[in-house]
Amino acid sequence: MADFRTHISAAAGGGVLLALAGWRAELWTPDQALPLAVLVAFGGVLPDIDSDHSHAVRLIFSVMAVLVVVAGALLLSPWLNLGALLVACGGLYIGVRYVLSPVFKHFSVHRGIWHSLLAAGLCGLATSAGSYRLLELEAGLAWAQGLALVLGCCIHLLLDELYSVDLTGARIKRSFGSAFKLFAYREPLNSGIMLLLAVGLTPWLPPWGSLGELLSQGSAIWR
Repeated sequence: MADFRTHISAAAGGGVLLALAGWRAELWTPDQALPLAVLVAFGGVLPDIDSDHSHAVRLIFSVMAVLVVVAGALLLSPWLNLGALLVACGGLYIGVRYVLSPVFKHFSVHRGIWHSLLAAGLCGLATSAGSYRLLELEAGLAWAQGLALVLGCCIHLLLDELYSVDLTGARIKRSFGSAFKLFAYREPLNSGIMLLLAVGLTPWLPPWGSLGELLSQGSAIWR
């Protein structure tokens, strides 16, 4: 499989290309392009959330902790004073970064359910829903952020599959087919739960018409 540096480099490059192409096509402004590039780069390491690789896991859970703190601050600020809000946000960060991370690592299997298109789709939908409902971004931009994360995940999965082919020895490694898959075929229950979670996000998603309009405008880039 590809290493951490390869994943983050390829995804970061893809993120820059996406940001620049959309900006040139006037799909988003320069300040909106930067978060999209970052989301692609983050998606490029996200499938390794179940990995034993320390760099990937630390980065993923650190970013997740920051996002949870931001969401918590937005949701709790109307109800808590500044001191209580700081304590709550600190607790959220510690809980995600230092408690959830080792628990998740203990119960997960590398190249399991998180190395799948279903997982990428769930993360993309969650990103779009959070951007639209919590950050109150316009619908098209919220969909773009979700798609950016999915793109990064797909870059990761494709790289893992490419590295499963040994061109020098003209052979296919045993890991081939374990990364770029629709869902975790050996974990039907977990896959079913993940699918239900994705469906459960439907009421929180931006209008679907905005997604169709974004895809239509994006396809014009390649004409």
